[in-house]
Amino acid sequence: MQFTTNELYMLLNLHPGDRPLWLPGADLSGANLYRAPLTGAELSDANLRGANLFGAELQGADLREACLDEADLEGANLYGASLSGTRLVRANLSDVDLSDATLFGADLSGANLRQANLKSARLDGADLSGADLRGANLLGAGAAGDQLARAASLQGATLPDGTVHA
Repeated sequence: MQFTTNELYMLLNLHPGDRPLWLPGADLSGANLYRAPLTGAELSDANLRGANLFGAELQGADLREACLDEADLEGANLYGASLSGTRLVRANLSDVDLSDATLFGADLSGANLRQANLKSARLDGADLSGADLRGANLLGAGAAGDQLARAASLQGATLPDGTVHA
């Protein structure tokens, strides 16, 4: 199901604020969700390819198996979000808060994760090949050394063990 801009506006602004948005499997490709209030939203299997989620509030959201390829999530809050199996190929995740998020098997290849907060994030099996992790905080993150070795850049990143990459 593809939403028009007007339908999306109504959905975001007229749904009851006491319940999270429920859109599993929705086609939101290219949607403008700039600073959208999506705390706890159910977006598993959703297509958000190329969507504008700049500054969106996605704390605790369920984005398992969703497609966020080439989406702009700069400055978004994904604290504690579920992103297992999610595609984030070439997505802009700069300045994103992914602390305590679950990214088991997520595809972050070519993603921009500059200055991202990945503190205590679970990255087991995530593909970080070609990802830009300059200045990212990976303290306590569940990432193996071979995963990080495939990243394009780790300059200034705080590694899982607390050391700062030169």
